[in-house]
Amino acid sequence: MATQRKKLGDLLKEANLITEEDIVKVLELKKKNQKLGDALVEQEYITEKELLDVLEIQLKLESISLYQYPIDTSLIDLISKEFARENVLLPIKQEAHRLIVAMHDPLDFYAIEDLELSTGFSVQPVIATKDDILQTVNHLYDYDESSELIEEEFNASAVNILDQILEAGVTMHASDIHLDQTETLVNVRYRVDGVLRNERTLPKSAMNSLVARIKILAGLNITESRLPQDGRISLTIMEKSINLRISTLPTVYGEKIVIRILDLTNILKKLNDLDLTEGTLEEYRKIIQEPSGLVLITGPTGSGKSTTLYGSINELNNAHVNILTIEDPVEYQLDGINQVQVNSNIGLNFATGLRSILRQDPNIIMVGEIRDRETADISIRASLTGHLVFSTLHTNSAIEAIPRLFDMGVEPYLVVSSLSGIMAQRLVKKVCKDCQYKRAATQIEKEIFRKRGREIDEICLGRGCNRCRFTGYRGRMAIHELIVIDDHMKEMMMNHASLQKIKQYVENKQIPFLIDDGLDKVQKGFTTIEEVLRVATLD
Repeated sequence: MATQRKKLGDLLKEANLITEEDIVKVLELKKKNQKLGDALVEQEYITEKELLDVLEIQLKLESISLYQYPIDTSLIDLISKEFARENVLLPIKQEAHRLIVAMHDPLDFYAIEDLELSTGFSVQPVIATKDDILQTVNHLYDYDESSELIEEEFNASAVNILDQILEAGVTMHASDIHLDQTETLVNVRYRVDGVLRNERTLPKSAMNSLVARIKILAGLNITESRLPQDGRISLTIMEKSINLRISTLPTVYGEKIVIRILDLTNILKKLNDLDLTEGTLEEYRKIIQEPSGLVLITGPTGSGKSTTLYGSINELNNAHVNILTIEDPVEYQLDGINQVQVNSNIGLNFATGLRSILRQDPNIIMVGEIRDRETADISIRASLTGHLVFSTLHTNSAIEAIPRLFDMGVEPYLVVSSLSGIMAQRLVKKVCKDCQYKRAATQIEKEIFRKRGREIDEICLGRGCNRCRFTGYRGRMAIHELIVIDDHMKEMMMNHASLQKIKQYVENKQIPFLIDDGLDKVQKGFTTIEEVLRVATLD
């Protein structure tokens, strides 16, 4: 028992994973009431796998995956959902007078004693990951509670079911939640790391009250079900400030709802946190430090353009500059920045809003998206009259933004005079740190690297574990392609040089394209070739 009473920090120091200095630094930065183990993982001093391995070996406890474990669901009646979530534990099996309990922190003796007193059982801890326990708690308790609530058909059921759905989304780190109606039921799907997962179904009878609840919170018209509607909700979920973007769409089986989860802790990133390589970051900082010019971020929907825009503005935000944005929608509300929401119903579109913004003495302007000639024309003219303008375009590469502006009907000399830089980006899944391993690169993989003038001997992959739901991936990162518009490029643009010639010039200057940045991150073990080739082409 003396061994078990050791502190976590001592166990990790004995395993040579951290030092006393590391612990002091982590304690200074950790959140209030956050446990040391969680803070060490969050601040990337150790991985969760390293943490669990130390506990497993030092305490001689079994480590399990709840994702595949035959849990005795009757045991959830022994403790409340709140107690399970607060202490990150779950009873999973009973053996005579002994209760097997999955715990994220088996050194939490207060929780063990509380459990023994309240249940009368002797507690035997086993180790599981935090996400594994919380997701299982949400699944088991939510299923049990929602079944009872729907059967009783109380008005309060929609409140509880929506809370359950949102909590599960935050726990799973989902970017979107889909409520899809079919003829007989409702599918609840979560988009995690870009992939939709069907996690739960609800009876069709639950949807009307659920839709009404969501519309009331989002300030939408609850009597209108024939037209699409958009709204937003601000909530605190599991001690996190979350903004929800709500979109409704009428379908043949009833309204479909998509909830975009906007975690405010993610958007307040600095440029250093945006996965830019050192060279790209240096070049990008140079162009956004200029007093005027047009900076474009390109990529498809869901490629992280907004995160990069907000990161750029955060970098420049101070008391000496006037920053105004016009967005559709305003995804994140930022202190010290004046943000305007597009409202086409009253004639406030990007173009009209931008004209008004120019009369507000701005230094920096962010236009959510350039969609038409009028918006492009005003944005460009604003950048030529002493303003730094940020915006986005939907193009496949950075270079393709140039002919796209020409196709909108903007005069070439205006584009040439205003454009400072264009950055394309995509999101790729990251190899799970807890189950990553290396293997020798195949001949095909080596050939892919040789085509881009690179060499590789080993590839990093994920085996699949309970932390990543056996996918081998956990989290996403961006790959980038930055084109800084120099004098020669401006001359080529004025002379209507072909896209291929401009691309050849950029390649001759050894400026990395998306594929190059992606392969660089494969070499560093951050992602895989399959992920890079999914979003970027070799040619």
